[in-house]
Amino acid sequence: MIWDKLPKPFLILAPMEGVTDIMFRQVIASAGRPDLFFTEFTNVSSYASEKGRWNALERLKTAPSDAPIIAQIWGKNPTHFAETCQALASLGFAGVDLNFGCPDKHVNKTGGGAAMIKTPDLAVKCFRNAVKSTNLPVSIKTRLGWIDIDEFRTWLPTLLNEHPAALTVHLRTKKEMSKVPAHYELIPEIVELRNKISPKTKLIINGDIKDRAHTLELHAKYPEIDGFMIGRGVFGNPYCFTDHEPTRDELMELLNLHLDLYEKYANECSRRLLARARRHGARFEVRSRCRECSSNTHSHTPSYEPLKHFFKIYVNNFPGAKELRAKLMETHSVSEAREILKTYEHQK
Repeated sequence: MIWDKLPKPFLILAPMEGVTDIMFRQVIASAGRPDLFFTEFTNVSSYASEKGRWNALERLKTAPSDAPIIAQIWGKNPTHFAETCQALASLGFAGVDLNFGCPDKHVNKTGGGAAMIKTPDLAVKCFRNAVKSTNLPVSIKTRLGWIDIDEFRTWLPTLLNEHPAALTVHLRTKKEMSKVPAHYELIPEIVELRNKISPKTKLIINGDIKDRAHTLELHAKYPEIDGFMIGRGVFGNPYCFTDHEPTRDELMELLNLHLDLYEKYANECSRRLLARARRHGARFEVRSRCRECSSNTHSHTPSYEPLKHFFKIYVNNFPGAKELRAKLMETHSVSEAREILKTYEHQK
């Protein structure tokens, strides 16, 4: 089992919607990969439907540098959890993680993500269906509670009584989002619950973790924690899983790598969309959306806008970064971005 093969403490890149896709994971692998990757979460009801399965599979695409990688899924239909988990082993994943912690209002409105905290019996049923449908280890990622942090004293034991392979706890409630500091003061009590109820479950902490050095500090203070998950910390330093402080040139290399990967997957995606359209008898129209590159469903032209969200990760904390980033945000294509970067290199 993958969870038994990891060092202690192990490091994970947190699954972040619209961020930790197949392209960004390869960028982080180039900078210095964590011990384990997670995919962005995939809706089990999408996979279970004929109309949505193609998009679900696109979200679950991986690159060789991703391994080992865990597939994260979400939803509220136990049957759909079973159907999705049954297929994941054949896709090369090392495990399955159930998202019971996403605070997004659209996800919660459907009853998924952190809304599972309000329906513990349903959460348990979804977990059990996942476990019995796959030979992969099944883990859970969640929050302390829906509104009150004290909810963890009943919610976490509910999950631990199911003996998941691993449990990741984001040390905030759904209501708190990321507006307050993570509740590190609760770690000792959470460790005690794990040790008492399910000692073989790997315990992972998430929330306000900056980099590898920070995880070592936390592990020295809380040695019974098995692993740490870094989310927003990667925005400040894409080398956060190493002890390396990147130079400006190294950050620019990562940006150029991301642009290269965008072009590669955008072109592949366009070819797949066109092929799918023709198979369905529609030469210029497809009624689906590629999650890999946010492809426009009608023209098969990949959307460039989502790529701009990553510029702040690479163009930051060096002289002239603000001005360069402002120019890049005005671009409308990879070729325009490359021209800006080329001009910048000549002016250095």
